[in-house]
Amino acid sequence: MTFSTLPTVFGDALAERGYAEPTAVQAAVLAPEALGRDLIVSAQTGSGKTVAFGLSLADDLLGSLAAPARTPLALIVAPTRELALQVSRELGWLYARAGARIATCVGGMDASKERRALRGGAHIVVGTPGRLRDHLERGALDLSSLRAVVLDEADEMLDMGFREDLEEILDATPEGRRTLLFSATMPKPIVALARRYQRDALRIATAGDDRGHGDIAFQAVTVSPAEIEAAAINLLRFHEAETAILFCATRDNVRRLHATLQERGFAVVALSGEHSQSERNQALQALRDRRARVCVATDVAARGIDLPSLSLVIHVEIPRDAETLQHRSGRTGRAGRKGTAVLIVPYPRRKRVESMLRGARINADWIEAPTPETIRARDRERLLSDLLQPAEYDDEDRALAQRLLAERSPEDIAAALVRAHRAAMPQPEDMIENTPEARRAAQQERHRPGFEDVMWFRLDIGRRQNADPRWLLPLLCRRGHITRNEVGAIRIGANETHFQVPRAIAGKFNAALARTANDDGDEESVRIEPSDGPREAARGNRNAKARKPRQGGPKARGGGQASRAAGARGRDGAKGSGRGRRQRPS
Repeated sequence: MTFSTLPTVFGDALAERGYAEPTAVQAAVLAPEALGRDLIVSAQTGSGKTVAFGLSLADDLLGSLAAPARTPLALIVAPTRELALQVSRELGWLYARAGARIATCVGGMDASKERRALRGGAHIVVGTPGRLRDHLERGALDLSSLRAVVLDEADEMLDMGFREDLEEILDATPEGRRTLLFSATMPKPIVALARRYQRDALRIATAGDDRGHGDIAFQAVTVSPAEIEAAAINLLRFHEAETAILFCATRDNVRRLHATLQERGFAVVALSGEHSQSERNQALQALRDRRARVCVATDVAARGIDLPSLSLVIHVEIPRDAETLQHRSGRTGRAGRKGTAVLIVPYPRRKRVESMLRGARINADWIEAPTPETIRARDRERLLSDLLQPAEYDDEDRALAQRLLAERSPEDIAAALVRAHRAAMPQPEDMIENTPEARRAAQQERHRPGFEDVMWFRLDIGRRQNADPRWLLPLLCRRGHITRNEVGAIRIGANETHFQVPRAIAGKFNAALARTANDDGDEESVRIEPSDGPREAARGNRNAKARKPRQGGPKARGGGQASRAAGARGRDGAKGSGRGRRQRPS
């Protein structure tokens, strides 16, 4: 099948964008049996479904686009700002020649400008559920003339708690309108929604049964829990993808990994619920124009990201379920392009990941984490390939080359070029060999000179209280009357932190702690006491899950402010509307 049967306005637009033939989902919605009907479409992200439903709406819209747009004829609802903006851009070029006016209504944008755009008339409205409901209740959005409504990624909208918003929006639409429901998965709530709001819907399933996404190569890497970040760094260096995205479970972990990668020299941006829409737009633009090559994001923040150059997805933290795995991985391997998705799996969680992969019908290759040696070998291959590519040189380039040859031998110049190339690349991380013997050896602490004989101490705060070595070290020095060089390894757990002090000064350190324990101030309220080490703490933590963690850590380290700011936003990133809507963590 080709696009030759489409009206010229669409055929020309698709040809300009390089579309030669329809994808499976596009061909399915254009089939004669699908024309004019309600549709339930099960299609993976990246399968071309935005163009699919854009073409499916053509018969409902084309005859009316020449007239001024008084009220919307089509409505597209998407779960996140990024996805809504992406859909608006796609429909913009698809319907440009047809003369369609498109309005976008998403949280985080100026609502008054959106209301003016709606009053000015729009044939197609694209938006997020919360903002569309706001405009509907304020009388700015009139759906009385609607001919078609599309729910894009409907499963995610229900999972994010948008059921009430969707029902209010759909209840305001005319009886005779078409309803197109697109969803990567079809859980029971989606089936119930379709039964209530659709009539004789045609079911279309284009997702493959053998694996989650045919254009994505899935891999899994087992590592020590302490080496997750090192594995992420080595995977980035090994693949050197044009664009890569790393998924974390929380905004705090996004912030931490973003800082780590920046420190290592990666061109990296971050996306999480704590970023404003302007900051998100700037981050995505940096990825599009190649000023940044790596993005660290939470699941919700990365919804709707469509970057043609994105070829690598790294699950730094394991997805909560198979559907999240599919949605995350679907950021790559889009529209026929190939991609790679890698799960970083701590040794104790391998069985859980294997079960998740089976549930998602994904055949993943279990591989070793890239070593510095394999990364350097790939670097040499890439450098040779780049330098031996055909190139054109102007007179200025050749004049400079002659000056260099007059001063140095060709071998020295080539070596200098190689050195400059290597210096610009982040250094790979040394990792534990993936054998039982190596893992047992790695459990024995590596001591720097002066720390052959140490004592462990414990603080009653950890990651959940924003513990960070940058402020823990000054605290230990102030409380224990020691220097930074007298503090050894620091192990930060969920609710407590362990650190080493040389045994020779442990008595003096403990005595100083006793003298400073009653000093005034938030930080002095932190309890510091001798410990048997982090392994004992790990066992203790499992038996003390009911213990309520300290809130915010010493002086909260900025965490409270971020939480309050996030709580002030609505689900679409806009300021809260006062209706007390449930907030989804991201």
